[in-house]
Amino acid sequence: MPRGKATAATNKTATAQSNVKKNISQHKDEVNSQIKLQGQEIEPEEDISYAQNKSPSLDLSKFKYEKKPHIKIEYEKESPVKQVIRYQHLISLMLSSQTKDQVTFAAMERLRERGLTIDNVLSMSDDELGKLIYPVGFWKTKVKYIKKTTQTLKEQYNGDIPDSVEKLCKLTGVGPKMAHICMSVAWNKVTGIGVDTHVHRISNRIGWVKKPTATPEDTRKALEAWLPFELWGEVNHLLVGFGQTICLPIGPNCEECLNNDICPSRGIKSPKKTTPMKVKEEIDPLDVKKKKL
Repeated sequence: MPRGKATAATNKTATAQSNVKKNISQHKDEVNSQIKLQGQEIEPEEDISYAQNKSPSLDLSKFKYEKKPHIKIEYEKESPVKQVIRYQHLISLMLSSQTKDQVTFAAMERLRERGLTIDNVLSMSDDELGKLIYPVGFWKTKVKYIKKTTQTLKEQYNGDIPDSVEKLCKLTGVGPKMAHICMSVAWNKVTGIGVDTHVHRISNRIGWVKKPTATPEDTRKALEAWLPFELWGEVNHLLVGFGQTICLPIGPNCEECLNNDICPSRGIKSPKKTTPMKVKEEIDPLDVKKKKL
């Protein structure tokens, strides 16, 4: 073969290889720029392997997303501070029965100042605890209830309060109303409607129960039978304030009530309590004369 033709073929081969390398280099630059736009960095010393006359391939293994294990935090239930707060919620509810809110609040302030914890309450004498909670309603009975319930919490619940209505109702001095309210305020769980004397009275007056109910527990069951679950947690605090200011047990202020046009009990006056008349003492005329003398 003539020398000139061999040289021309060699030059063509060299030119073709140069063009391939040039195309590969350009493609690498394009890929790198695309990755940088996506926020990824490629180290200068790293190289991307390309096969000659084949489509380039990029190793994306280092960009693979690895899901991190879920971390579960359980400090709330085990926190001693949370346990003390739950215990104080329970004690406040026990004191509130048959007691005005301001009296309950004052008693709780005195207890907190003394140190309202399970160990502190158990170390108090009945006399000291009674002076701290006086004058809440039935304070002598509540002293016994608080002491017994506190001892049960220490022995059976490791210083915490039960986390169910059934267990709460087994504590001395705790009924269904307290249990449902305690579940809401202490455990942030709605388990039922807290029906006290105000909710019981108003529900019967405005016809929220199909038939008149005799006890708060009967009222609770009647309300839960038709009231939507998402409203259960609102009933107590709405009706209690209403019952303390407007829909009073005796002499309700129907003229001030915004529901007087739809309330079936409007204008019906509750019987007022009658107190026995004091018998006047007979005065001896002789005693009068003696005093004048």
